[in-house]
Amino acid sequence: MSDPIKRNTLLLPNRRQLLSGMAALGAAAALPARDALAQKRITITEGEFAPLPIAIPNFAPGTAADGEVGAGVTSVITNNLKRSGLFNPIDQAAYIDRAVNVDQAPNFQNWKTINAQALVTGRMTRQSDGRLKAEFRLWDVNTAQQLAGQQYFTSPESWRRIAHIISDQIYERLTGEKGYFDSRVVFVDETGSKERRVKRLALMDQDGANVRYLTRGSDLVLTPRFSPSSQEITYMEFGQGDPRVYLFNIETGQREIVGNFPGMSFAPRFSPDGQRVIMSLQQGGNSNLFVMDLRSKTTTRLTDTPAIDTSPSYAPDGSKLCFESDRGGKPQIYVMPAGGGAAQRVSFGEGSYSTPVWSPRGDYIAFTKQGGGQFAIGIMKTDGSGERILTSGYHNEGPTFAPNGRVVMFFREPGGNGGPSLYTVDISGRNEQRVPTPGFASDPAWSPLLS
Repeated sequence: MSDPIKRNTLLLPNRRQLLSGMAALGAAAALPARDALAQKRITITEGEFAPLPIAIPNFAPGTAADGEVGAGVTSVITNNLKRSGLFNPIDQAAYIDRAVNVDQAPNFQNWKTINAQALVTGRMTRQSDGRLKAEFRLWDVNTAQQLAGQQYFTSPESWRRIAHIISDQIYERLTGEKGYFDSRVVFVDETGSKERRVKRLALMDQDGANVRYLTRGSDLVLTPRFSPSSQEITYMEFGQGDPRVYLFNIETGQREIVGNFPGMSFAPRFSPDGQRVIMSLQQGGNSNLFVMDLRSKTTTRLTDTPAIDTSPSYAPDGSKLCFESDRGGKPQIYVMPAGGGAAQRVSFGEGSYSTPVWSPRGDYIAFTKQGGGQFAIGIMKTDGSGERILTSGYHNEGPTFAPNGRVVMFFREPGGNGGPSLYTVDISGRNEQRVPTPGFASDPAWSPLLS
């Protein structure tokens, strides 16, 4: 074979440090591109778009006991790629070759016959020491060339994580962009009647699996946000007194109060380096933006206006921030230097704008837009140009970007006696999908990539 599977051995960390029970794994770099398919074969435009046909046979079991995990890994990879909207996994019923040997080159003509342009082959094998060995190869069917090949060792309970990492490898190889599947989402889980709703912090994989609850629901929680640099969350909690801003460490399960502030505090969010938390503090009838250094606990005021300034979000390089303000009469989006200074309004469409969040790629700001009885989720360039509405309805709110900036997650309230649900949509406005959660769900925040 032309390219060997690259080997990447996993060293398991202290399990107590991982709330999710998943082992950390550093993925090796993909193999060099050889052909047109690897050179961004999938190109997204504003016109018609056809997802790439890809075949993903079940990962072969090393032993009979490994068949279930092999099928599980295949299912997760298939669902990840399909949900991205960029790939069209071919139904296995159409396959001419049902059993594929990962150690041999495939019969490419049989895959061309069913119009597959890419092919994934793999195997899951239980080792004598109890670990799982995962192998996969990605093939360009038209040129009969291998595009990627890797091998991982991990604990058996980490098989879903391996499937997400392999999905990211395939996604990056065929699109030229980083994947986002090996990531998590923190959100507010909501249960009970509308009049007595219990809200708990919850954490899940980006596809809705492995849900874990981080708080018990005795106090109201709002606006959880991930640190860009560590497995920490900042959020607001309404207890017996004024709302407090907390830090929660996912690895240790420990939490601490960021600080006690006079009045009300809102919408805390981390700086890109994870060393500061920015938020709005209410003082009388207005609110201004403040930033706290988490090491020194010193607080710096960034705005000083008679308006309501809230929902700040940093640019990924930390140089600027966007925020919501009604200083012009109704809520709009403004951009200013991260250290404070003159703010420039960037939203000028009809209606009001709120909940701005900067893309991890630095190219867009997502927002909630209200007008004409509708709540829309949209994006605009950071100077306010190129506004694009991604979805609109009765009540959509709270956008958050995937780690690669390609997908936006938000929550939707249906009205009546129902509750909110989470959805994703591509930044092109295509491929809106509901994200499965155990109950009602709101205020999602996407983590950085875990690997």
